[in-house]
Amino acid sequence: MTDPVPMELAIEGPAAPPRTNGELAFDAPWQSRVFGLTAALVEAGHLGWPDFQAALIARVALADAAGHDRYWDCWTEALGDCCEQAGLVEPDQLDERVVLLEARPSGHDHRHD
Repeated sequence: MTDPVPMELAIEGPAAPPRTNGELAFDAPWQSRVFGLTAALVEAGHLGWPDFQAALIARVALADAAGHDRYWDCWTEALGDCCEQAGLVEPDQLDERVVLLEARPSGHDHRHD
């Protein structure tokens, strides 16, 4: 566990989440859930906020280089990176869970295309 550092969301730059009228913008329920999961893990001291921000910036840079603009996918990937690094999940377990969630039938809000 790390000493909890409060989440301070960036307003500008690669780590800044999408906003509408100053409020966080989520296009699907899974996006707000992954945000909430991250906040809970940071608040509990299981993940360090500066480490997460660095992982998020790295993921956004990779997406930008590939011509993608999927911020919440980058957030999710950064969360997976940090959870693996912190020993909260094994890489193969995370990959298996992603495959299971992606195989769910249409209508489940965990799927993102």
